[in-house]
Amino acid sequence: MRTARDAGTPTTTDPRGRRRRAPLLLAAVATVGGLLAGVTLASGAQGADAAALPDDTVFHNYPANVHAWVEANPNDPRQPLIAERIASQPQAVWFSNYQPSTVTEDAAAVTSAASAAGEVPVIVSYMIPNRDCGGASAGGAPTFPAYLDWTEDFAAGLGDDPVLVVLEPDSLALTTCLDGAERAERFSSLAAAADLIHAANPEAKVYFDAGHSAWHAPATIANTLREAGILESGDGIYSNVSNYRVTGEENAFVEAVLNELGDPSLTAVIDTSRNGNGPDGSEWCDPPGRLVGESPTANTGNERIDAYLWIKLPGELDGCAGPAGSFSPDMAYELAGGN
Repeated sequence: MRTARDAGTPTTTDPRGRRRRAPLLLAAVATVGGLLAGVTLASGAQGADAAALPDDTVFHNYPANVHAWVEANPNDPRQPLIAERIASQPQAVWFSNYQPSTVTEDAAAVTSAASAAGEVPVIVSYMIPNRDCGGASAGGAPTFPAYLDWTEDFAAGLGDDPVLVVLEPDSLALTTCLDGAERAERFSSLAAAADLIHAANPEAKVYFDAGHSAWHAPATIANTLREAGILESGDGIYSNVSNYRVTGEENAFVEAVLNELGDPSLTAVIDTSRNGNGPDGSEWCDPPGRLVGESPTANTGNERIDAYLWIKLPGELDGCAGPAGSFSPDMAYELAGGN
């Protein structure tokens, strides 16, 4: 169980061991055209009750496939709505292609752009071996030693300003393809990865996978999270990544999981990128008729929930209507509210 530290300079221990971090404290300093344009970053009081993100945190909108499509298709009748409703919103940046020679540079491009803008980036590490249990998003690093080498290089590009890291979607909720030894190796590697990230950037907040409200019971996933070292190595949990569960259900779910974990310093983030219409039954793979949900914000009205984020990028496919991760303007248009 983590304990509060005295105020002072953030400290770390060996990157594969236990460590404590300073919380993120941000204050908005400017608005442009009604949108917050920058924040100042500062260290403040540390301890178990100071972990939540301030309500005025500004998330960074780094260029993604949707921005390239909007720029390349100015005359497409779908373009204005996609630009207004999706491209204008800050979304997570996924690191899902195994390119160890450039990952430090690629991560630094995201974090340096966010720092220059005075904003906080949301970055997804999606490189765990046997990713997606060989499903539509199969891939990842070839071995766990290679994964930790990749993570160390990834972490080296995270800078020293606040950054939110969504650690390996589905890595804890989806383990049915693993035997006991493989499960133990995955879980120890997730904890080590979180520690490598914190060692490189003590201002980083690392969130562990909790699945979503219709997958595992809170007590079940809390036990899995403990097994994966969240109490020693994590800052919080995330839910609903790439799914469609309504925000109210996810609020109750993450609070129940946090209660089971019993550590008041842990918080949560929830993916609202595609949950505006809720789910289509149990269908998770590119169901029609969905809408984007609440815009990204740290003003959740709940100090235990750091933010609603767009982690899954609206318009990028799950793998049924096209290759996983490919951008579909038809899907983006529908999610944006087009007919």
